[in-house]
Amino acid sequence: MKRIYNFNPGPATLPLEVLKEAQAEFLDFNDTGMSILEISHRAKAYERVHNQAKADILNLMDLDDDYEVLFIQGGASLQFAMIPLNFATKERPGSYVISGVFSSNAYREAAILEVAKIAASTKEENFRRVPRQDEIRIHPNAAYLHVCYNNTIYGTEFHYIPDSGNVPLFADMSSDMLSRPLDFSRFSLIYAGVQKNLGPAGVVIVVARRSLLEKSPEILPTMLRYETFYKKNSLYNTPPAFSIYMVGKVAAWIKNNGGLEEMARRNSIKAKLLYDAIDSSDGFYRGHAEPDSRSFMNVTFRLPNDELEKKFVAEALEHDLSGVKGHRSVGGMRASIYNAMPIEGAAALADFMNRFRKANR
Repeated sequence: MKRIYNFNPGPATLPLEVLKEAQAEFLDFNDTGMSILEISHRAKAYERVHNQAKADILNLMDLDDDYEVLFIQGGASLQFAMIPLNFATKERPGSYVISGVFSSNAYREAAILEVAKIAASTKEENFRRVPRQDEIRIHPNAAYLHVCYNNTIYGTEFHYIPDSGNVPLFADMSSDMLSRPLDFSRFSLIYAGVQKNLGPAGVVIVVARRSLLEKSPEILPTMLRYETFYKKNSLYNTPPAFSIYMVGKVAAWIKNNGGLEEMARRNSIKAKLLYDAIDSSDGFYRGHAEPDSRSFMNVTFRLPNDELEKKFVAEALEHDLSGVKGHRSVGGMRASIYNAMPIEGAAALADFMNRFRKANR
């Protein structure tokens, strides 16, 4: 078996232990004589998987019964529309902090409905940082303040929880969900496409205050109403059972490996290895993000020219370092070092960066 270090931003690397567990159970899940892919979502065997995943997520986030976990399809992109459809009106618009591509997309969906206002933006700075607290101007009658907590493409991340006052705080945490401890109770709604840090593509986790989920506008179609998922335990229709099963295994893996505190410790070590390689390169590597906004999940940087960047990607792959090419919006390199990326992987990439720099000065 060959395993490489996979730095892709999503779908992304998963814990090897989790993959082995799923492999061992693949043909006969829990003595049912069926694969998890074949079990009815109404079966007790699946119901236990479903509910345990929800319980573990809330436990990791240290949230009480005031919160509920939903499993929804359509990716985080559908949440960009569901949120304003369920919560915003022209009289009470959503306030949006624009800090990258996905927060821009979220704002755009709400703007189509004419229920969006910009609270802050760093677009003119090519999203090299996240807005500061003193730059955020929330609409006086805002239904919510929306932020994208980690910007996968630009490599920036919030290192503070925005103070939204009495306005509910909503966050897209698709690329840093469960990567570090936070006071999650300060958020009213959090959503995350799991394919970056928690599992395979196919499901979005929504963690929200129950009071927000109990009633949705009656004019909305059934599958666009949070109330539908809340009242039916995310089982109104056939859920993406395998993806939820894998999310449950990843959540259990995080718990068994020290929880969010240990994830944060490991992630800080990985990030430091790569940022040190950038900062000690005398300008050969140039980080995109400003230091106080640097992401602990997605490290973005440029090389002196396009030719060297192409060479870097090719030679990295020869050294079993895959997925380091940056997004076209930024160019250069991007190393995604999610929870499942071992410290050894980040160390191998940092070592390659240092050797590549010395050989190509």
